[in-house]
Amino acid sequence: MSRKNVSLIAKRFCQCAINFTGNITDIPTPGIASIDITSGPDGNLWFTEWGGNKIGEISPKTGIATEYNIPIGDSSPNGITTGPDGNIWFTEGHQLLAEGDVDSIGKISPKTGSVTEYNIPTNEAEPTGITAGPDGNLWFTEGLGNKIGKISPKTDTITEYDVSTANAYPMDITAGPDGNVWFTETDGNNIGKISPKTGVITEYILPTADAQPNGITTGPDGNLWFTELNGNKIGKIVPKTGDVTEYNLPSPNASPSSPFAITIGTDGNLWFTEVGYDIGKISPKTGKIIEYPVTN
Repeated sequence: MSRKNVSLIAKRFCQCAINFTGNITDIPTPGIASIDITSGPDGNLWFTEWGGNKIGEISPKTGIATEYNIPIGDSSPNGITTGPDGNIWFTEGHQLLAEGDVDSIGKISPKTGSVTEYNIPTNEAEPTGITAGPDGNLWFTEGLGNKIGKISPKTDTITEYDVSTANAYPMDITAGPDGNVWFTETDGNNIGKISPKTGVITEYILPTADAQPNGITTGPDGNLWFTELNGNKIGKIVPKTGDVTEYNLPSPNASPSSPFAITIGTDGNLWFTEVGYDIGKISPKTGKIIEYPVTN
């Protein structure tokens, strides 16, 4: 099982979704892992169903979930984001049953539910994260391909850029406040950035050895914030200088929480998930971390 598969299992949202009124709605297809989620231009939430080979949609008003089949079988959709063209874009990586790679970028129309797929030039690329860039393109990571890719929503053209560190396994990706696109290198132990204008990649090594950076997002303070799976820390990097600061989780390293995904909250804090099924938040002003146990 690849590192991506292990990570994705840890990132699952569980078998239900909750709407803004507090009502629980089951996802129609049983036995799938809901991996990533994004807000669509239609006001609904869109998510990938890893193992279900579908894209899901849920209405925050009604809590009703709808699913759309992906043409390529067993494609294991992973990352998902809203594109500048009004479509929803997602990555398709590892085939669960066939033990192969799909290596495609998909898009789905919120209006019609129709899905279009585009093959990535690199074989066994295993695309994971995807984000809308400041240049109007969709940028994505290729874990096994060890590349950063972009696809133009206007021409459907895919361009790839090699990551300097060998076997770095780029994982998550986000648009930075400085006009660059930033990403994590889980096996390379780096935070990387790529210039949409030049395609030049710069890497910043982390102070903690084998920290395994995973999730990344832009914080309200203008810095990039990321999780360290093996380091059991939350990190931040300053775009102008590349300076990295790390914050230890209260959970002891003897039983690490393995922080995974991270995003900015409506309260101005950074919220993150833990493989140990806790939810945590960190204040960008003070660096204080609070963890909340999740009970079944």
